[in-house]
Amino acid sequence: MDAFIIWYLFVSLLGWLTFPLAFRLFPALTDRGYTLSRAAGMLIWGYVFWLFVSFGFARNDLGGILLALAIVIGLSIWSIVNRQAEIIAFLKSNIALIVTTEVLFLVAFAFLAIVRAANPELASTEKPMELAFINGILQSETFPPQDPWLSGYAISYYYFGYVMTAMLARLADINGSMAHNLMTALIFALGAVGAFGIVYNLFGSSRSTDPESNEDKKPSIASALLAPLFLLLVSNFEALLEVLHRRGLFWVKDSVIGTFSSGFWKWLDMKELSQPPLEPLGWVPDRYLWWWRASRVIQDYDMTGGFREVIDEFPFFSFLLGDLHPHVLAIPFGLLAISVALNLFLGGWRGKIEAFGLRLHINGLGFLFSALVLGGLAFLNTWDILISAALIVSAYVLWRAGEDGWTWSRLEDAFLLGLPLGAVSLILYFPFYLGFSSQAGGILPNFMYVTRGMHLWVMWGTLLLPIFSYLLYRIVNSRTSASRPNWKLGITFGLGLPLLLFLLTLFLGWLGTLVEKDYVEYFLATQNMTASQFLAKTTERRLEHIGSLITLLAVLIPSLAFLFPHKTDTDETSSATHPSSPGIFVILLLTLGTLLILAPEFVYLRDQFGYRINTVFKFYYQAWMLWSLVAAFGAGWLLQNLRGLTVGNIGFRVLIGLVIFCGLLYPVFGLMTKTNNFQPVFGYHLDDLERIKRENPDDAAGIEFLRSAPEGIVAEAIGGSYSYYARVSAYTGYQTVLGWPGHESQWRGGSEPQGTRAEDIMLLYVTSNWQEAQSIIERYNIRYIYVGPLERVSMQVSEEKFFLYLTPVFQQGNTIIYEVP
Repeated sequence: MDAFIIWYLFVSLLGWLTFPLAFRLFPALTDRGYTLSRAAGMLIWGYVFWLFVSFGFARNDLGGILLALAIVIGLSIWSIVNRQAEIIAFLKSNIALIVTTEVLFLVAFAFLAIVRAANPELASTEKPMELAFINGILQSETFPPQDPWLSGYAISYYYFGYVMTAMLARLADINGSMAHNLMTALIFALGAVGAFGIVYNLFGSSRSTDPESNEDKKPSIASALLAPLFLLLVSNFEALLEVLHRRGLFWVKDSVIGTFSSGFWKWLDMKELSQPPLEPLGWVPDRYLWWWRASRVIQDYDMTGGFREVIDEFPFFSFLLGDLHPHVLAIPFGLLAISVALNLFLGGWRGKIEAFGLRLHINGLGFLFSALVLGGLAFLNTWDILISAALIVSAYVLWRAGEDGWTWSRLEDAFLLGLPLGAVSLILYFPFYLGFSSQAGGILPNFMYVTRGMHLWVMWGTLLLPIFSYLLYRIVNSRTSASRPNWKLGITFGLGLPLLLFLLTLFLGWLGTLVEKDYVEYFLATQNMTASQFLAKTTERRLEHIGSLITLLAVLIPSLAFLFPHKTDTDETSSATHPSSPGIFVILLLTLGTLLILAPEFVYLRDQFGYRINTVFKFYYQAWMLWSLVAAFGAGWLLQNLRGLTVGNIGFRVLIGLVIFCGLLYPVFGLMTKTNNFQPVFGYHLDDLERIKRENPDDAAGIEFLRSAPEGIVAEAIGGSYSYYARVSAYTGYQTVLGWPGHESQWRGGSEPQGTRAEDIMLLYVTSNWQEAQSIIERYNIRYIYVGPLERVSMQVSEEKFFLYLTPVFQQGNTIIYEVP
């Protein structure tokens, strides 16, 4: 409880201290950056601290953290000069916004902290890796921080979010596992207020551009609260299917032999759901790990029928799972980037930057902050920078088109902002890139993995229904609009884009036959096909499962038509297509989200997985952020504008009620499953080390001893990913010779840095020859040799040599720690 209170009070204080700066940074937003101030404060504070420690201006300790905080305070003091009266007037006139923001942040933070306290384990998936990074940063005197799973190396990963986590952990004086769980809750809360702020600002700007609206009327807070609901809580339709399956619906039971059969569930083809339900039937899903299936809706098969798992994670799954992975850590800062784009779209940074005879229509402060946010996203989760950069540049181009019309100069605007913005964002975080390597290796064609229409709707249906409702409303009302949708352009580019992507797939495939001929021949052999047969069969599959493409085109075509409308002479002031109308920005979000979902149907990014699993995962997650905001705005807009006892009004309210009900089935039943109906067997707490004390008390005692011992490299058992291996380094932050080999290969683009470490550590434990062991100890500068239950089970430990030549500094039960003199 103490740690929760400290985190809540400090992050709130940080937001209040940052607000004067946010007030200056977001002049075009209705909330003047109030809902963004916590995220902006975290970003600036974390950046200053990381930069100072990286260049040796500060140390990775409490003093360095407070120095960075002093810089943030100084920036806010600078921002408040000559604006005191304006800021005070804003605060006085926006009490409802301020109270709602503060209550929302506290409730969201407390809610997920309780959820994590009821289920604080960090033993599964990649949580041990995340914990290792947090503790490794806490143990590092300078940056880049040490990689706890590869001694002698720094972290080669996007670790900015873990730096922020470690900063808050040090302030509250708590260990890494508590910080992990609290940071998960904090990200949830920051995401809630960030999403709320974006939709609030969209509604606020819609009133300011609508000549028929009451200028003094405030944006609807209730409508804006739909944003955190759709982003963080509403989930896909998989839980609804779990309920139907558990109830035995669409199954037929043979009255003679008592077995179940179903054409529907077999056709749906979603693994465990294809299996008959267990009796007695019920309503609550209780199959082991049923909640996991929601993140594996998309089903991929190669041409021989071999199944390939695809990850289609969405935000609430992440928070239910409790992973603090970069894609989760980036959520509030991705929302901050969307707000930057919205502020730019609304003309909030009017000004000029001139250099080399070129002119950029944005002031220096706005340009610098945009670069800081973009660079921070690359440091948080490198995948996010491309879509955020595309959004910011597109918003700028749309604003310039509203100011100066659509000419070829808009292409110049895109390059004049995009290229220097990208360059400066890289320069600001340049020390990070010096030690960063990636497994990504270009773009590859996706011929055979096609998303079925039904799977697309199970995944996206809860967002698609309000989105289609909003689009339909706009289409119907476009007849009286000053700017009508450009259907010719929408259809041309909407249909042309998939065709271009298909041609790109063909080109990349042909290029592969030239550049990697041997691999292509090997691959075709695994599919038992010639190249022409493979192309014919994969094209046939694409046509067979064309439902997903039709659905996406039904979104993309009207989106493009509204994004580039025809002008008429009827009413030049209509808010629906005003240059700064939020409707255009919402359509921009919708278009980019659609492209993110469409792209993996044709191409994927090359990595160690060898197919589109990671591309779908990363692209879908970003698309959920964009589409959820569109769904929230569209639902709120329709609830405000549909009036009376009309079929449209009543029908939409029933529809949105059903969508929200079905979308909340997953959070409700998932939380019941993961928290044991909020009755945790071992009580509420946030420290996963308590679990280790119960399950492996000797290990827990050894870990606690090392935490208080002088730092040094630890030798421990090496094993596979997603396991208990590397637990000593993960919980202490001390470097081990090698942690999870598979993950190290992913982070560094190969296994070369590992060398023979796995074999050497095995030899260290099993050899009876002291000279052999001593040479390994000296080679890796090992200080502690950890011999615990896992080492004894996984290897035939020859311990006599350690007894003879080393000092046992800790012993409890079957766990002994030897220290090298």
